[in-house]
This record gives sequence, structure tokens and C-alpha cells, in this order.
Amino acid sequence: MQIQFKKGVLELCVLAMLKNGDRYGYDVANCLSNAINVSDGSVYPVLRRLKQEGCVSSYLEEASGGPPRKYYVITNKGTELLDSLVRDWSSFSGHVNNILTREGNLQ
Repeated sequence: MQIQFKKGVLELCVLAMLKNGDRYGYDVANCLSNAINVSDGSVYPVLRRLKQEGCVSSYLEEASGGPPRKYYVITNKGTELLDSLVRDWSSFSGHVNNILTREGNLQ
């Protein structure tokens, strides 16, 4: 899959994962790297930016046998952004699928 496709959906995927519950950074990165083959290093900047924008917050929690883990939580602002991104993605992917099923014949 092309890198630009992946970059375009990282924010959407991160927010969707956090909507299902708090997750620590490595867990988010690992799940995404397994699902859409992105590097761990591309997920952390997204988490930092979402935190700076107020779309996620974070807290530290002690881990058994290791350093504390930073957990990320989606905020109300993040939920609103996720809803908007899902609407945009649905519309965009629907249009692309229509083009693909018409074999690229634009009318």
C-alpha cells in the first residue's frame, strides 16, 4: 500500500482505536503496524499532535515489571473530529469505489 494512503488515514485510525478505550502508545502503534503496516515511528507524532490539539489527553500508569506507560484517551473534541473524519472517509471512499467499479470511466 502506498505511504500516502497510510498517512491519510492514521489520524482516523488512531482516534477510532481510542474511542474503544484508553490505550498506551506502543499498543496503538503495534496494532496499526500489524493492520496497515506502518512504522511505530509514524504513530507517535500523530498522538503528540492530537494531544496538542486537545483531541486526546494522556495519563501515566504503572506497568508491572517496567516503566510507567503513557495511556491516551480520546476527548470530546477528539470524538467530534472522529465523527467528522468518518463522514469524510465514507463519502470519499464511496466516490473512489464508484470510480473503480465504473473502471475509471468518469462521467
